[in-house]
Amino acid sequence: MFTDEELEKIKQERKEWEEKVLGKYIERGERRETFETPSNIPLKHVYGPGDLKNIDYLEDLGFPGNPPFTRGVYPNMYRGRIWTMRQYGGFADASKTNERFKYLISQGQKGLSIAFDLPTQMGYNSDNKICLGEVGRVGVTVNSLRDFEQVFEGIPLDKVSTSMTINAPTSVLLAMYIVVGEKQGIKPEQLIGTVQNDILKEYVARGTYIYPPKPSLRLVADVIEYCSKNLPRFNTISISGYHMREAGCNAIQEIAFTIADGIAYVEEVLSRGVKIDEFAPRLSFFFTTHNNFFEEIAKLRAVRKLWAKIMKDRFHAKDPNSMRLRFHTQTAGVTLTAQQPNVNIIRVTLQALAAILGGTQSLHTCGADEALAIPTEDSVRLSLRTQQVLAHESGVTDVVDPLGGSYYIEYLTSKLEEKALEYIEKIDAMGGISTAIESGFIQREIQNNAYHDQKKIEAGINQVIGVNAYCTEEECKIKTFKHDIDEEQKIISSLGELKKSRDETLVKKQLAELKKVAESSKNIMPIMIEVVKTYATIEEICSVLREVFGEYRSSQIF
Repeated sequence: MFTDEELEKIKQERKEWEEKVLGKYIERGERRETFETPSNIPLKHVYGPGDLKNIDYLEDLGFPGNPPFTRGVYPNMYRGRIWTMRQYGGFADASKTNERFKYLISQGQKGLSIAFDLPTQMGYNSDNKICLGEVGRVGVTVNSLRDFEQVFEGIPLDKVSTSMTINAPTSVLLAMYIVVGEKQGIKPEQLIGTVQNDILKEYVARGTYIYPPKPSLRLVADVIEYCSKNLPRFNTISISGYHMREAGCNAIQEIAFTIADGIAYVEEVLSRGVKIDEFAPRLSFFFTTHNNFFEEIAKLRAVRKLWAKIMKDRFHAKDPNSMRLRFHTQTAGVTLTAQQPNVNIIRVTLQALAAILGGTQSLHTCGADEALAIPTEDSVRLSLRTQQVLAHESGVTDVVDPLGGSYYIEYLTSKLEEKALEYIEKIDAMGGISTAIESGFIQREIQNNAYHDQKKIEAGINQVIGVNAYCTEEECKIKTFKHDIDEEQKIISSLGELKKSRDETLVKKQLAELKKVAESSKNIMPIMIEVVKTYATIEEICSVLREVFGEYRSSQIF
């Protein structure tokens, strides 16, 4: 971009400017002694060509739609198609979730994203005493195929893309989805959507695991392998940095730990003899965007670039689609405050804009009330409208990667890639992400970063409006979602009726077949599809797998 002679001249001019011009202003005092990103990258006053002297335009940036995809995964990005607006939703019983989904579709949403309640995520039925008080509280209850039939009643699964935030019981819920499609007359190859299916991050961030890591990885690979052959339009996994960021890691760690998880999944599937270009194009990712606008944009550009290089150089992928990191983004729930909750609208808008300028393929915008409860209908509509205004009124969709070439953005992109790669190499040296998790390394890194961030808030170094800055004494007066406590008993009663009406002999027969397959090395998905057709419950299915695989108990990390 610049000759060595030009760079030297700029360097000298900069030095003179710093001494004669900038220095006088620094003497008057600045807001802080040091400026750095939340990932502790020190920041200069201004960036220029000298900060990019090691960047090769074609090698490191290139053009949108071409490896390494730094500037975007598609050549024309949002000029061709706006990102999928995919608001996360689900609560109480299946019928109420169906109503919410139909409402969102009527308001312009193109993709569904299902939240499951904790019993479903943990593989328990609603009538298990351990689930008291949690049934339908943070997502929809799915006890059996009947619930999924109700969730998607009247929603054409070949027209609407569905994302499912499910991990340990992914094979069960995906089997139900396939069967619901069949009942609608839709072939598996016509289904479109994503299963999260990322179990490794559960051990360090969310905690909704059931089985130990080794059999859990087997189930993940079963889904990826099966879908690569039978559901060509389905994203077989959503490798999720979001939850690790919510647990407390920074942007560098979010990149590194997510990529390390992705490497582990690729290696697991390759070990079965499946070729990289047969499954890698349908891998997808899930990130968050926080409030530091430029670091978040640079993060999304850096992770695309890093993944493309790893897929090409480490796994020898030949198909550019295998190197193309496609991702969903959700604005940061952890940044939302119960104090002055309407301020969250501003945070969410800023974070959504960062996701768009970072090149996301789909986006969820949090509700202003989500620090207090799951969002109301009014709140979720406003969140969707936030995306629609950004898409259709702001002009940010008219040019691909409009911040590309910014000295600051390109410097941050390069620096984040460099720092994340250092983490990945450290994890590789330990023996991979599974070993790093088992040793507690990843958990400690996340916990330490979360601790230091909290200390900065308590010291007033990091300002959070309404929490430690610009506080008010006013009460929060916004309307919030009210959970109907009677719903739990209705769901349990419905489950009891199901158990009385189904063919118990057939249920037991298919569960016995499931156990045989689980004990073998066969892919579990074909038998799982047959099992769910009998209306076997999620707990009955997961109990068989618990018997074969065992249950994981987390060690305490301090």
